[in-house]
Amino acid sequence: MSKRDYYEILDVSKNASEAEIKKAFKRMAMKFHPDRNPDNAEAEEKFKEAKEAYDILSDQQKRTAYDQFGHAGVDPSAGMGGAGFGGGGGSFSDVFGDVFGDIFGGGGAGRGGQRVYRGADLRYNLELSLEEAVKGTTVSIKIPSHEECEECDGSGAKKGTEPTTCTTCGGHGQVRMQQGFFSLQQTCPRCHGSGKMISNPCGKCHGKGHVEKTKTLSVKVPSGVDNGDRIRLSGEGEIGENGGPFGDLYVHMHIREHAIFQRDGSDLFCEVPVSLVTATLGGELEVPTLEGRVKLKIPEETQSGKLFRLRGKGVKSVRGNVTGDLLCKVSVETPVNLTKKQKELLKEFEDSLNDDTVNHSPKASGWLDGVKKFFEDMKF
Repeated sequence: MSKRDYYEILDVSKNASEAEIKKAFKRMAMKFHPDRNPDNAEAEEKFKEAKEAYDILSDQQKRTAYDQFGHAGVDPSAGMGGAGFGGGGGSFSDVFGDVFGDIFGGGGAGRGGQRVYRGADLRYNLELSLEEAVKGTTVSIKIPSHEECEECDGSGAKKGTEPTTCTTCGGHGQVRMQQGFFSLQQTCPRCHGSGKMISNPCGKCHGKGHVEKTKTLSVKVPSGVDNGDRIRLSGEGEIGENGGPFGDLYVHMHIREHAIFQRDGSDLFCEVPVSLVTATLGGELEVPTLEGRVKLKIPEETQSGKLFRLRGKGVKSVRGNVTGDLLCKVSVETPVNLTKKQKELLKEFEDSLNDDTVNHSPKASGWLDGVKKFFEDMKF
């Protein structure tokens, strides 16, 4: 048991209200909790001290004994009959007990037996362009939220008053019902599990302890995110019940369809239209990338569907340093809207190919041979 003054530990006055004590403890718990200070023995010790002080000062009977007799009034080993922080048999989990429920958990037993619950997690669907997803960006989003009422400090009671203990459940938030041989425990129907009753509700929050607001958050999107990726904003979800912690906000990424590129992991794909002449004779084309234009060399006799790989012109993955490639698929475009003269020239060109002994269309010849064999095999 700490020998420091409990009021001094929580930095509150001796006539501090129940709400002020709770607020002071939550502030210290958020600062020194082991989850926020891993491998920090000093922070862990301060958290235990604050928890010990809160356990005593939040219980009216223990607080009265402490105010009258000091530490001796709440130390069982001192023979005063007080209900102290505990003997030497407690485990580490005993030390943190209800704090994981009251401040950092959901559904644990809180002060006075009432249960506290972690706030619900929220989801926000963020739509990004492909360029924003690849390069990263920072966006502002607006979300509806519930925040602790400043007027009543979250108690739900009118300023200057405090909630009273529920007379139905005695402040436990649960009631027992006997049905034959079985004893059933259920949420108190009067206080709905809070363990408290509010005779004079706060005019601002109408007894809820929280108010609805719209808050603006800045979300930093790292470069390389893809559809389905999500960013967790800790503590930006719904407010907890009975002093429980806030839930989290999960921002889910949705990438808009791009006019030119399709994405597959770290690689990008695009279709490049190539004229019949360029595909036949070869040439150079300008193709777009997310970093600007580059030259793509088209060899002679390039066929439609041919893939060209531009290495390192894809996406740098958010989970590593590997950058993907840009795959350009050639689509040989058939000329349209030809004049009579142009059609005659094409016909003349085709006739010249047919008169030549060289096979200029190996794919077509192979396909025709396959068709011929197919029909021959069907003969009975």
